[in-house]
This record gives sequence, C-alpha cells and structure tokens, in this order.
Amino acid sequence: MTTPNIDARRLVLVTGPSGAGRSSAIRALEDLGYEAIDNMPLRLIPALLENPIPDKPVALGIDPRNRDFSVSSVMDSLGLISAVPGLVPELLYLDCNTDVLLKRFSETRRRHPLAEADQVEAGIQRELALLDPLKSGADILIDTSDLNVHQLRAEVEHWFSKGDHSHLAVSVQSFSYKRGLPRSVDMVFDCRFLKNPFWEPSLRAHTGLDARVRDHIWTDQRAAEFEAKLSEMMLWLLPAYLAEGKSHLSVALGCTGGQHRSVAMAETLGAALAEAGWQVSIRHRELDRHKRKEV
Repeated sequence: MTTPNIDARRLVLVTGPSGAGRSSAIRALEDLGYEAIDNMPLRLIPALLENPIPDKPVALGIDPRNRDFSVSSVMDSLGLISAVPGLVPELLYLDCNTDVLLKRFSETRRRHPLAEADQVEAGIQRELALLDPLKSGADILIDTSDLNVHQLRAEVEHWFSKGDHSHLAVSVQSFSYKRGLPRSVDMVFDCRFLKNPFWEPSLRAHTGLDARVRDHIWTDQRAAEFEAKLSEMMLWLLPAYLAEGKSHLSVALGCTGGQHRSVAMAETLGAALAEAGWQVSIRHRELDRHKRKEV
C-alpha cells in the first residue's frame, strides 16, 4: 500500500471530446486557484517542468486538435510529470455521449474540428475513437451528458476543491434502470427489491426526498437492514481506498424509475458517510433531469 504525499501538488491534464466541456472545466479549476493553461501543446510540457514547481496546483487543457496530440504523447507527458518530485499527475477526462454532442454542435452551429464539411457525427466518432484509451485510463471521469455548465462546475469543485491529496471525495447518486446505468461509477447497488412507493397513489408523485416516501419504504423490514449493511461495508472500504491513494469514489444506487427507493437510500447512505467525517456529494440523476425540463 502507498500513502499519499500530502505535500505534493496536483498537475491535472484535462481532455475529452470537443463539446464535452473541457474549457468550462478549465475555467472552474482556475477559479479554484489552479494555474490554468488551455490548449497546451504537449511538446511544451518538458519546458514547463524545467521551471520551479509553482506554489499552487496546475491544470493543463489538452486539445485533440493540436498537431502533436496522440495517446502515446499524453502518456509520455504523464510519465514526465510523475518523475518530478512534489508533483502528482492526474488525467481528468470530460466524457459525453454522441447524441448530446450532436445536439450541442447543432445548437451552436459550430463546425466539428475533426469533421469534413457537414459530417459532424463522423468527426465526433473519429475523435471518440482517438480518445478512447485515455478515457479508459483516466484518473477522474466526469460524464457531462446530463450536466449543464453550473452542474459541471459543481462536479469539478467537488473533485478538486481540496488541494490536500490525502482526502477521499465520495460521490453518491441515484438513477433509473430504465435509462441505463450511469457512466464512470465505481460501485452500483440495486434497490429494486425494496417496497415500491409508486404503487401507493398518495406517494406516486413524490420523491425519496419526502419523509413520507422514506417512511413507506422503511416499512419493508429489509430496508433498514440493507441500509445498515451498506453503510457498514462502505465505512469499512473507504479507509482502504484512501490508503491506496484513491482520491475519489463514486457509488450509484438504482431503482426502476430513479424517483423513490434509490433516492431515499442515496440520501441515507450519503448522510451516514458524511456523519462519519467523509467528504460526500449527493446527486439524483433523474430528479435533476426533470428539473432541467421544467426550467
């Protein structure tokens, strides 16, 4: 096991497909006190490392459109950074599904940098294929498909607001199995075996944030036992992940509609972890989606 060096400074390489929010993430990191440089040519990183290490963390936006961009050059750069005493290299990947990227380019009427003529989808697919090895090896992956710019900023702040690399940030989210598993999560737990408030007409329109819904779920004797065992397991696992140097852990809880059982259980788990002293953020994917539709 390795113990994180709390005196080390983070140097974050930020990349991802065009339209996924890389520039917004860079601006958020800059607001957090990072020395931020967007569209950094990889060939300039060795010269950057020859200078004295800055007193604050650094974020470098890596653009796939640069002529010197390649997966191997990015990995070489991470190797160079890791060889510098006092620096902790991290790769932040901003992901987004194809349909959303197409919609964003359509709304802004921007030309995709890797597309010929009006073949936007072909350009997107070409770029995603180019970046896939980096996505697989990313230290932190944020899927922006369902995020607006403010939610993306909140996600970046969650993962990077603390310069102390000895902390472990935990993200707990609820989701609907009907809309598919969330991307880039470390653990998934199924809540569909619990009593479903959907079948209670007076509770159907409410959510797991409502005390009445939670009380109804907890009339199922398995709910309290599931909550206790899940919290106990997570509180046992988190110190082990921290000791291994992991800086973030994402946990997802799902139910049929992502409105009742998974929401209530995510709230309960998040509260238990926060009460134990862990840095926790809670997100409800389907509830957030409905809020955006109402705006």
